[in-house]
Amino acid sequence: MSEELSQEFLDKLMAEAGAADTGEAVITAKPVEFAPVAPADEEEPAANLDLLLDVTLGITVELGRARMPIREVLSLKRGSVVPLDRMAGEPVDVLINGTLLARGEVVVVDEKFGVRITSIVSPAQRVESLRSRP
Repeated sequence: MSEELSQEFLDKLMAEAGAADTGEAVITAKPVEFAPVAPADEEEPAANLDLLLDVTLGITVELGRARMPIREVLSLKRGSVVPLDRMAGEPVDVLINGTLLARGEVVVVDEKFGVRITSIVSPAQRVESLRSRP
């Protein structure tokens, strides 16, 4: 390896490049040729989506929010009522992994709570909900 980096070797390279004793190298540029790009397979998006179908997402239904000083939080006990920022009958928010995706109404199904989706949030509204998070 030291032979490759010797002064004689470097001088020889410079002479071959036409630099001789001037110390300036002559560089010859050649146009680059790229291989043609193959058209995308139309079935690829569906195949990629299949990879995600079994991914589990966290769903949260938000009835409302409240802000309380620590003093009030510490005084909560069984039977305490926490007033929320929403009126009864207002739609609840359905969040997927913390992002607002839909709104709905609370229903009871076989003695369990459920949510009937009444509207899907537009992409613009989703972006706005991300901005307004506390």
